[in-house]
Amino acid sequence: MSSTSYEARVILALEAIRNDPKLSLRAVTKIYNITINTIRNRRDGRPARRDIPANSRNLTDLEEQMIIQYVVDLYTRVFPPRLGSIEDIAN
Repeated sequence: MSSTSYEARVILALEAIRNDPKLSLRAVTKIYNITINTIRNRRDGRPARRDIPANSRNLTDLEEQMIIQYVVDLYTRVFPPRLGSIEDIAN
């Protein structure tokens, strides 16, 4: 079981809890080698930290997509995007 990723083990543990309600959290954590806090948080519906956007983001998703589209458009027209112009757009 050491070759599987941590996230895969968490998913398997959640499925095991759903299939067998008598299975305790402690038993699941020992079987799947995960922390009890992780399985408890996921069971209660909290997403993984990697799935939560950072608090320090300055751009919305739409703004970020527009800047990316602008850079790709410049690149397809064979104009190298300049850092200064991209920075001006972002600000």
